[in-house]
Amino acid sequence: MESRPILGIDLGGTNIRLGKVRGDSLEEHHARRISSQAEEEQVLQEVFQAVDTVMDDEIVAIGCGVPSVVDVDTGIVHAVENIPSWRRVPLKTRLEERYGLPVLVNNDANAFALGELHFGQGRGASNMVGMTLGTGLGTGVIIDGRLYCGSNCGAGEIGSIPYRDGAIETYCSGQFFERATGESGEAIYGRARQGDEEALQLFEAYGYELGHAVMTVLYAFDPDLVVFGGSVSQGFSFFEPGLRRRLQDFDYQHSLERTTFVRSRIEHAAILGAAALHMEP
Repeated sequence: MESRPILGIDLGGTNIRLGKVRGDSLEEHHARRISSQAEEEQVLQEVFQAVDTVMDDEIVAIGCGVPSVVDVDTGIVHAVENIPSWRRVPLKTRLEERYGLPVLVNNDANAFALGELHFGQGRGASNMVGMTLGTGLGTGVIIDGRLYCGSNCGAGEIGSIPYRDGAIETYCSGQFFERATGESGEAIYGRARQGDEEALQLFEAYGYELGHAVMTVLYAFDPDLVVFGGSVSQGFSFFEPGLRRRLQDFDYQHSLERTTFVRSRIEHAAILGAAALHMEP
């Protein structure tokens, strides 16, 4: 019998993306903006409106990834990034009450890592880390083939570790390019693709900085695979040389030789990963 679909939701600070995940396929993908500066209930109603566009009688469960720390038992999300009014929202309960389906909520970087584990580059991996490189730096950790969240869903928050005059994500996310030039990473990526020497050097420098975050991951979790996702990961071929140069300082080169670094190749890994929350043993 054909598998029943799960609704995967990727809730960002400005957009919500969602779709039906059936087996290995993402069906009926939708995206819409949300009023991120609105009051808590208005944003929640906009989430419901987005879900209503996809919801049907086939769907058997809902998984949701959110850019925040999440109480994974109760599904309460705390201090959602870029949605100031969402300080303590019982998202799991509200979705279950409205749709009468089981709901799992987790951090969006964790959902990305699960998406790669079940649908992407991480298939078959035992110990893997997914790193999302965008406006910030998110990290999801897979240990012995399972998502590891820690006691408070805070495992893998590498980007928040103090570093220089800020935090690691200040230097190892898209913020690097804003700080260096005032331009967006997207604009510099476009120039790099055209062979602009300054842009190529910026990506080299970015890779070197990113190496600090990657070394932190290697020391903390000793993965056999690191998968990069997010908008900045499009420039992987440009920043990989700088990353490799920085990793020459990693103490355990024999371990590094057994660690693979790749860019995500699947679209909407976070949606797929949100649905995969229901695939965890």
